[in-house]
Amino acid sequence: MTDLLKYAVQGIPIGCVFGLLAVGLVLNYKTSGVFNLAFAAQAYTSAAVFFVTRRIHEWPLVWAALLAVVVVGPLMGLILDRSLYRHLRTATPLAKLVTSLGLLVAIPQIVNLIFGFGDKPQYRPPPLWPVDRVNDLVLPHKGAAIAVNAAEISTLLFTALVLIGLALLFRYSAIGLQMRAVVESPRLLELQGVNAQRVSMVSWMLSSLVAGLAGVLMAPLFAQMVANDFFTLLVAALAATVFASLTSIPRAMVGGLILGVLQAELAGFLPTDNQITNNLRPSLPFLALFLLLIGRLVVSRIRGHDAAFERDVTDPLSGVEPPPPPLAETLRPQWMTNLTRVFGFAAAAVVFILCWFVFGAAWRGVFIAGVCLGVIMLSMVTMTGVGGIISLCQATFAAIGAFTTAQAVIRWDVPVLLAMGLGALVAAAVGAVLAIPVIRLPALYAALATLAFALMFETIIRPITAISGGVVPASVPRPLIGSLDFTDDRYFFVLASVIAGIISVVVILVRQGTTGRFLDAIRGSERAAASIGISPGRQRLVVFILSAGLAGLGGGLLASFAGQASYESSFVFFYGLVWLTLVVSAGSRSVQAAITGGIAFFVVPKLLEQLFTFPSNYLASNPSTSGIARTLLEFPNPSWGQAIAFIGFGFGALTYAKHPEGIIEYQTTRSIEKTLRTVERIRSRS
Repeated sequence: MTDLLKYAVQGIPIGCVFGLLAVGLVLNYKTSGVFNLAFAAQAYTSAAVFFVTRRIHEWPLVWAALLAVVVVGPLMGLILDRSLYRHLRTATPLAKLVTSLGLLVAIPQIVNLIFGFGDKPQYRPPPLWPVDRVNDLVLPHKGAAIAVNAAEISTLLFTALVLIGLALLFRYSAIGLQMRAVVESPRLLELQGVNAQRVSMVSWMLSSLVAGLAGVLMAPLFAQMVANDFFTLLVAALAATVFASLTSIPRAMVGGLILGVLQAELAGFLPTDNQITNNLRPSLPFLALFLLLIGRLVVSRIRGHDAAFERDVTDPLSGVEPPPPPLAETLRPQWMTNLTRVFGFAAAAVVFILCWFVFGAAWRGVFIAGVCLGVIMLSMVTMTGVGGIISLCQATFAAIGAFTTAQAVIRWDVPVLLAMGLGALVAAAVGAVLAIPVIRLPALYAALATLAFALMFETIIRPITAISGGVVPASVPRPLIGSLDFTDDRYFFVLASVIAGIISVVVILVRQGTTGRFLDAIRGSERAAASIGISPGRQRLVVFILSAGLAGLGGGLLASFAGQASYESSFVFFYGLVWLTLVVSAGSRSVQAAITGGIAFFVVPKLLEQLFTFPSNYLASNPSTSGIARTLLEFPNPSWGQAIAFIGFGFGALTYAKHPEGIIEYQTTRSIEKTLRTVERIRSRS
């Protein structure tokens, strides 16, 4: 019993962090309709400001806390509301989710650049407490002692203050009552003379203050401060938000506390000499999130409606979305299509010649990796562009394909190309099992379920040596077909291009075929499509399985090129989020956008790295350079390449709400229309 209480006390602080994150998410969603995954990036920003001011510059605790939490937190909320989310109030849930993903990718990279963190973790984050990480309080219990450190004390105290403050705000203050009213009907609130936009702005600032406080409190619970850890904790807190139905602040707090205590109890009582139990402890929040979503799906099916998921909707057209803009290729006359094909073949030939004759090994490898990644991105075109499903686990399917390819080659001596096919089949089979519940969930919850699956795979399955190879990644050789050895990068480039071309044709056939047309109808109005005999579940199941299989094939191809199935360097779930922002911003229905996005993911950071390396090389060869010129040339850092590329990729996703067809498709359509108008004017004059 003593151990039970001891572990429960140890779990309460982390449960408070889960609860605070969940409260902020619920507050944001209740008042704006935005499920803000960038909440983790906001928390990281405040934590970084507090770290720099408190640890590096040694500010007094009060001033550092006021700047990080009270100033930076609400200021970020104000900027996001005024510059971005205010214009997305009538946007689709998909557009809001993609926008938050873009911010999640971009904001931490901006913070790292500003403070010079780079990609290195910052150690010993300071607590929000006068004493620095010591056992400040010892709780006696039946002859034993339970020590609580400064970070845990501050977490308990400030969580209590936040809950009391929110309760008083919503119950007694005018702005609190207005924030509750704006959820029910912004228009009715404005008829009472209240500015609904101002109320929404205040709610954004308040939720961002909670995000900043949660970030400062959660940082010292770990030995180091890493941006991705904040997002992982946020995903863990999502279980509490689902427990609260995304609407109840008290239930969100209770759910977070329960989750933290359960995780501590598991860590205390499960055996430590078993790999599965060791992996199960950190994965509990993700498992809880997935099971809660499935449980709510079962409840909604039993009740016969989706009340277990959605808020009450009064708009009679809420289930109807305008059809997506037509693809640019459908607007071209035949002569322009022929010219486009000639230009496309010419561009491909130029790239081929450069890779074969001009580029060195480094740049050739960048393009080959981009083509391999393009196959994985084609799976996202199938899933999101054709199926209308936001899947946040495509990198996981790619990892499954890579691991299967490696094990098939190592254990059963299967030829590499055949092993890639087996990897695609295994990924498709896993996708089929996952699709059974996911395709029945509303769009937002489906995205959360796939994210939970990705993190469960990362914490439970991936560490198993028999699957991933453990600490040393499993090796994957290059294919060998007769006397044709693909160990030469030039020949492997041809192989990857042929596979990408075949998959592109498959995706186009699916998009233009019966399945694609049915899914277009479903995206416009699911009820109307069902009324004419179209089965939404069957069509989505087809594209989900196909998409998982294509990602698995791309993962095996990428692993074969790299020579190993390395999860950390190629298939981390966060990379999948970056890939998704690239695809949707370039064109979620466009095959060309997928291949271009895959190449850009590797080429853009490489170009930026070369750009930032030039000043240091110049200074080394010209030591006499001095003054302002030297200062400016010393400023860029070669490690900035990937950070700036990720910032660009993330901000590119912000265009999705205005141009859901994607920037490439939008610009292509504009150029076609402009060309046709020019041709028409020339004809009319002649």
